[in-house]
Amino acid sequence: MTAYLNALGLVCALGRDQAEVARRLFAGDCSGLREADGWVAGRRIPVAAVPGELPVLPAHLAHQQSRNNQLLYAACLQIEAPLREAIERFGALRVGVVLGTSTSGIEEASQGIAQHLREQHFPPSYDYAQQQLGAPAAFLANWLELSGPAYVISTACTSGARALMSARRLLDLGLCDAVICGGVDSLCKLTLNGFSALEAVSAQRCNPFSVNRDGINIGEGAAVFLMTRDANATGTTVALLGAGASSDAHHISAPDPEGAGALQAMRKALENARLEPARIDYLNLHGTATRHNDAMESLAVNALFGERLPCSSSKPMTGHTLGAAGALEAAFCWLALAADNREGRLPPHVWDGARDPQLAPLNLLGGDQRLPLQGPRHLMSNSFAFGGNNVSLILGDTP
Repeated sequence: MTAYLNALGLVCALGRDQAEVARRLFAGDCSGLREADGWVAGRRIPVAAVPGELPVLPAHLAHQQSRNNQLLYAACLQIEAPLREAIERFGALRVGVVLGTSTSGIEEASQGIAQHLREQHFPPSYDYAQQQLGAPAAFLANWLELSGPAYVISTACTSGARALMSARRLLDLGLCDAVICGGVDSLCKLTLNGFSALEAVSAQRCNPFSVNRDGINIGEGAAVFLMTRDANATGTTVALLGAGASSDAHHISAPDPEGAGALQAMRKALENARLEPARIDYLNLHGTATRHNDAMESLAVNALFGERLPCSSSKPMTGHTLGAAGALEAAFCWLALAADNREGRLPPHVWDGARDPQLAPLNLLGGDQRLPLQGPRHLMSNSFAFGGNNVSLILGDTP
């Protein structure tokens, strides 16, 4: 069944609201990705941080204060009015929360533990609730005084996409009438050092699908949707039409080199949306710029769509936001379909243009290709994660 994405709040390295993010996204602006010291010992690396001060959590929720929850709060404040209208309409018991994350409050926990090791006591601001994996959903439910289902999904880089799938399932099962769903992840040393240990972090801006690609950049952000069964709840025309997932379990960190799991997820999303491949107008690639991801993803996409489908990776602009990536990149598809994108602009593929002859060819977007201005239009977003966890989402105009 169709689920409608009635409202969107988002923050990332591209900006702090829909208008700013859309403007910079469609311009291919990578200025939010900046070199920084202090994340990985002995290295200066590009990171995609959210600029400026973040809002402080309400005083009665101070024990849940973390950068991750602040990012989530900043995104939700943008759509607080439609969120509270949905609660008023459906009741606190009928509004759910499903979020994806991989960091939660790990950075605050790391700082607290470091102080405890030095001084034998935790800082006054430390609370275990900050670092619990379910902290983002718990915070949101507490802030909005909700009593419906509220939980977090953590499947690494597919977490945010899986949260949207799970939210739609809550609507399908009749357990909720509205679900606040999306993903959030914050920069933290543990994550950056982990990827550095895997030799996966690039010292330059990431270069997806280039022969010169050498790894990822890490970013942070939050993207939060209000999902309902009502196409007219806030005047939006964007719907989650289909979703597909697979778990190929090829390797703990490396993808299946043949792209079998990725291909299965895309096919299942098309089947779920009752669409043929030719009906997809654009694909937001997972596009991490690692040797293995880009090789398998190009193989899978080419096998399903050939060289026809316009596609791009937005990670040179936002970094890889991990648990938030699936939701954030679905949000970019939402922005492309939004009524105020009157020119049908799409996120360009920012890279050095040096094609890798060993990769299956793709139609990587320049800055001049546009979406059709007349519907119905269908956009796909791919997310792939450690452990062979794969998700594809399809967003489109209201059927």
